[in-house]
Amino acid sequence: MKLELRRAARYYYLRFVRLKGHPGVLARGVAIGTFVGITPTIPFHTILSLLFAFILRGSKIAALFSTIIVSNPITFLPQYYLSWQIGNWLTPGKHSWKDVSILIDAIINGGKFGETLTALGQIGMESLIILLAGGMVLALPFTLFFYCLSYMFFRSIQKKQLEKKILK
Repeated sequence: MKLELRRAARYYYLRFVRLKGHPGVLARGVAIGTFVGITPTIPFHTILSLLFAFILRGSKIAALFSTIIVSNPITFLPQYYLSWQIGNWLTPGKHSWKDVSILIDAIINGGKFGETLTALGQIGMESLIILLAGGMVLALPFTLFFYCLSYMFFRSIQKKQLEKKILK
């Protein structure tokens, strides 16, 4: 099991390293994927990542890849909890964790798109606004950090590739 996880991590790392494109475009894709992945919009992550990557001219593959890395079964529960806490602090309405747990239960147990949409309808518009506001505020610093980090990462990779070409 441990070997399989290490092998999968290495495989995806190499896929990420081999992405082609300008470092700014690739980093923009990573930032978009990070932002969308942290916001509590689970049934729409793929659609939103592709849409924003298209509109903002970022790498669609990098956006999808970083969305998957940032939002996974291990991270989404803390992300939703922090989004709810920050949203309750920012907005005038106060909602209990019970409202949000309906949505989380649908994601964990059902996982189907229709069931998740039904759960979104059940929590109400006010709870949804609280979650989205908190999620956007939570996502901004991570987005900026990962944009800068991935820009430097892709720039250094391209620099190494150029040096290898020159030496040949």
